[in-house]
Amino acid sequence: MRRTKKVKAVPIFQSEAEERAFWETHDTTEYVDWSQAKVTIFPNLRPSTETISLRVPAGLLAELKVLANKRDVPYQSLMKVFLAERVVRELAMNAGQTPNKALHRTAKGGRAGKRRSR
Repeated sequence: MRRTKKVKAVPIFQSEAEERAFWETHDTTEYVDWSQAKVTIFPNLRPSTETISLRVPAGLLAELKVLANKRDVPYQSLMKVFLAERVVRELAMNAGQTPNKALHRTAKGGRAGKRRSR
């Protein structure tokens, strides 16, 4: 039978900023019994995205749209897949660096390559 570790009570925070400042200076092992932790999957969790403005030559954009049309995906999604694949390849060439799982999933044709139903 396992003994549960005695842990300190986590304080109640007035704001996210206060909580962030607290965890930047405190170790979670004093407040959480990690031996009791369970693996949890969040299937509907999406990676956060950021909107950017990107200027590309008209010819390149036209070629990208043709490729996307052949694959029946939006050209922006195809562009994300191409960028993710290249980042994975570049990171693989640098020893010891591995991409995060969300990026790797996108590069392998994860969510970024799917067309939304309208």
